[in-house]
Amino acid sequence: MLTTIIYRSHLSDDVPVKTLDNLATRANKTNETYDVTGILLFDGTHFFQLLEGSDAAVCAIYDRICADKRHHNLVELMYDYSPSRRFGNVGMELFDLRKYDKETVLQAVLNKGTSKYQLTYDDRALQFLRTFVEAREKANYFEIPPTDTLHFVVEEALEKAIAPPDAADCSFAFQPIIDPLMQQIVSLEALIRTPDGSAPADYFAQFPGDAIYAADIKAKGVAFALAKKLDIQGQTLSINLLPMSLVMVPNAVEILLDQIEQNGLVPEQVVVEVTENEVISRLDEFTIAVKQLRAAGISIALDDFGAGFAGLSLLSRFQPDKIKIDRNLITDVHKSGPKQAIVHAILKCCSSLEIGVIAEGVEKPEEWMWLEAAGISNFQGYLFARPQLNGIPAVAWPEIQ
Repeated sequence: MLTTIIYRSHLSDDVPVKTLDNLATRANKTNETYDVTGILLFDGTHFFQLLEGSDAAVCAIYDRICADKRHHNLVELMYDYSPSRRFGNVGMELFDLRKYDKETVLQAVLNKGTSKYQLTYDDRALQFLRTFVEAREKANYFEIPPTDTLHFVVEEALEKAIAPPDAADCSFAFQPIIDPLMQQIVSLEALIRTPDGSAPADYFAQFPGDAIYAADIKAKGVAFALAKKLDIQGQTLSINLLPMSLVMVPNAVEILLDQIEQNGLVPEQVVVEVTENEVISRLDEFTIAVKQLRAAGISIALDDFGAGFAGLSLLSRFQPDKIKIDRNLITDVHKSGPKQAIVHAILKCCSSLEIGVIAEGVEKPEEWMWLEAAGISNFQGYLFARPQLNGIPAVAWPEIQ
């Protein structure tokens, strides 16, 4: 199987440009050893490289490239398969774009093609190459500073812990949603747990069939009671609901509103999060329930956006106040061209619809820095704070040294 990997990266500041010829020579020898071929472009600051060969060989070369300190901000643009090599004559050929005009270098690259079919820019890999040469993607190429310039300061004064309500059959762990640059908690998410802190699946496993929906609605009373004891005052509280709970439980919205009032909260400070993972078989009734929540003053967030097939359909039926980008899209987004493109598309869509965006599942400083550069200001994840059972955790705020 012939594998193609394309990446772009940034030349490290301490690497002299004059060493590039030697770099290309050494890369050529290494690639020939692995029977990997391709092409390398350099524009004075950034590299663009296309690698072709067996899957094992290309991945081995790419791992070496990722570990090379002579460049940084490495982003994988494409990992795909093809029937034949596009550039099969040399291990690696370097094109210094500073020495060519755009049309010359594009034609020169095509002339190096060895495919049995004429290389054209209909080819997806060559479309990436052309975009790099013409510098059409620079607006979306964010430079992330080295993480050694960043440290996190834990604000332990925010931490609170309380005892759960008596006779409650569940508990909740609270995790902040924060604005790191403003150093403020914008909301607390109440995550359902068993009384001893086990996962949501363990809690719902004790209920047969549709009984989980009634249990889901009832449990929110515990979340509101805990929020009252934690004295969240005017702070926003996010609660998770199974989407079908709003449909399967009669008067679900009225029950929620009654629970909110009993615990001294107001609907305007509550956000109901629903996930797109569950298939909503009664979408019309669900949409009516959402309208009732909104009419009462409760905000709506679409959780795990991008994780399932229903997200765009839901977005067309009703527009939530916020969406939370699924953690699978967030993980290593700073290194993945496809993920970056999807996040850009989500942000553009939400900007047009005036929908707020939260990045959840953030665990690495590089993820946060890329997402912040892309325009996201609200974050949630272990990088900043882990959920705390029956309490509010301390928050680690990032600071640039």
